[in-house]
Parts: sequence; structure tokens; C-alpha cells
Amino acid sequence: MRKPEIKNLKKAAVRILSAVKSKENIIIYSDSDLDGVASAIILKESLKTLGGEVAEVYFPDREKEGYGLTGEALDYLKKYLPALLVTLDCGIGNFKEMKIAKNLGFETIIVDHHEILDKLPEASIIVDPKQKGDRYGFKYFAAAGLAFKLAQSLFGDKMPDGLEKNFLELAALATVADMMPRIDENETMIADGLNYLKSTWRPGLQALFSLPEIKNLNLMEKVYKVNSLLNIRDIKNRMPFAFRLLTSRTKNEAEKLAENLFKRGLERKEKIAEMVEEVKRRFSKNPSEPVIFEGDSYWEVALLGVAASILSKECQKPVFLYKKGKKDSQMGARAPSDFNLVEAMKGFSKNLMTFGGHPQAAGCRAYNEKLEEFKKHLSDYFGRG
Repeated sequence: MRKPEIKNLKKAAVRILSAVKSKENIIIYSDSDLDGVASAIILKESLKTLGGEVAEVYFPDREKEGYGLTGEALDYLKKYLPALLVTLDCGIGNFKEMKIAKNLGFETIIVDHHEILDKLPEASIIVDPKQKGDRYGFKYFAAAGLAFKLAQSLFGDKMPDGLEKNFLELAALATVADMMPRIDENETMIADGLNYLKSTWRPGLQALFSLPEIKNLNLMEKVYKVNSLLNIRDIKNRMPFAFRLLTSRTKNEAEKLAENLFKRGLERKEKIAEMVEEVKRRFSKNPSEPVIFEGDSYWEVALLGVAASILSKECQKPVFLYKKGKKDSQMGARAPSDFNLVEAMKGFSKNLMTFGGHPQAAGCRAYNEKLEEFKKHLSDYFGRG
């Protein structure tokens, strides 16, 4: 009996190959964390090897635009119309933006691994193992894992051996970084990818592994250190630091970027520690609350998830941290393994601008006028347990 495939994976590959052949404008749109960056590199380098050209690789700046497909991005990208827009590691919760994209004339393909909400966006093709009707046995890929599966489908059985090994390196790093379950296909992907990392040809990874503070560590310690650095978004000209480093072509360029990134990492660590201590100070006034819900206008969006993760593990409670803007707030949320953040937010979804993610790692955008009401909803939801 033929083994089931990930729903729409082959359909997406066929459509992308058709776009390559007919020289259509192809836009890669991806989240700016390591998983999104690795996904974008895998697809971009696949298309280049297959003879295709990518019109634009776009990463939204979370500080300015928010998470996922944004109206600002679509306004910028419409100059490429007609175009095939492929979203990676985002899109499954962008109902409004996908409709706008469709109305503008974009043909859209979503490749995402986040939880399916109550409906699906209006995209031409959706690849997400968690959608209804997907009979593939394994559901817990990182986005880079799905991008690797897409690359395999694009190449058939003709993917160059060196390219496959390199893509597995990126997929392994991203799967570990995104804290996907290390079981089944993820376990194999991580084992193979980490093995190939020992002799990686990618200058950016060579430079990171050669940093004095990293080179003498064991392999898994190196991976965790490198992943922490590569998750520093620091977007410049719409390119996160990780993308600029991992696509650098020369040793000299890569070494300069790696040294700079390490310095940024030290600064980031200090900021996160300050944020964690501030939240703990505030929460100490009401320690019996079932959820930690705090925000400030000066916190950086890129640090919310990391700080929330630290607090969630230490306090064993769901944690929602937000950067307060003029009219709305961007929020990062983390929770211990026996909580489900996405289900909690579903009950308040009509009052949220966007939301989504995984049961233990999620995010949303909320109107400031609804923050107190949202906090009460979450306290009631998690307090029931």
C-alpha cells in the first residue's frame, strides 16, 4: 500500500516548478526567526539550483509590522504582480491578509507548521500537516523540516548529495531551535543534520563554530549556543542577521558577521535578564494569579518569547508578555507542557487582531483597549484547571 504524503506537498511542488519553468515572479515570504530563515534558504537555494529566480525574499520586521503576512509587506510586494507568493513558517492564521493578497492578484502557497485555527485562509495551496484531511503520520515538523520535504519533492530523486546534506544541517538546527519533539522523522533529521554539521561547507556556520567562546564546546553545546545567536533577528534591509550570515559566501565576510552577532548576543542576554527580573518583581505582588500577563512600551518584540520561556519554566505558569504600542500590542506567550495557549486564545479570538502558534509557544496582536479584558479571560481560562 502506498504511504500517504503530506497533504498538498506534491501539489505545491508542481506549482512552484511550473513557475520556475515559465519564469514567473516567485516571492519567498518567511518569519524572521531561525526556523523561518532556514526555511527560506532551503527554498531559495533549491530554486536557484533548479534554474529558477526569486524576485524577492521578504522577512517582516516584527517590531514595525508584527508577525506573519502583513499589509505593509503586501503593499511593498505588489510591484512584482503577477506573482506566486510562498509563505514559510507563517500564514496559517493570516485570514485577512491572505484575502487582501488574493484580491491584489497574488497566487499564494502557505507552508506552515503552526496550529490550525477554526478555519483556513484563502490561499491557493496550503501545506500544513495539522490541517484536516492530512493523512501523513507525523505532524510535528519544524517549518524548515517541511521546507526540506518540499525541496525533496521539487528535486524528485535528483537532489545533489551535497545540497541535501546542507539542507539537513539547516533543518536540524531549526528543529532544535524551535523545540519540536525529537521523535520519529525529527529524530532522524536532527541526527543526520548534526552529523553533517561537523564538516559543514557553509561559511557562516564555519565562522560561528570557530568563535573562541564556542569552538571548544561539545557538539550539542555548540548547537544551542549557535541557535541562540541565530535567533537574534536584527533586521537590516528586510534581512535578519541569521539570513545575512548563513548566506554569506566568503570566509572573511562570515567571520566579521559572526563576531558582530556574538556581541549582539551578549547585549541581548542582558536585556532579557532585565526584562525577566522586572516581570518577577511585578508578579510578586499577586503570585497566586494563574497566568503572568505583563507589558511595557519599551520592551523589544524579539525578546518577548525568550523572556516568557524563561519565566514559564521557572514559575510553571502560562506567560504572556507584550510590547505596548500606540493602539495595539504585540504579544509573545509560552507555557509548560500541560497547557494550550492556542486553545486559550481561541475563546477571545474575536477581540484579537491576529493570533496563533503552538500549544506551548504562541503569540498574538491585541487592541490596547482589550488588554485588561484579555487578561481576565486568560485568568479565568487557566484558573479553571
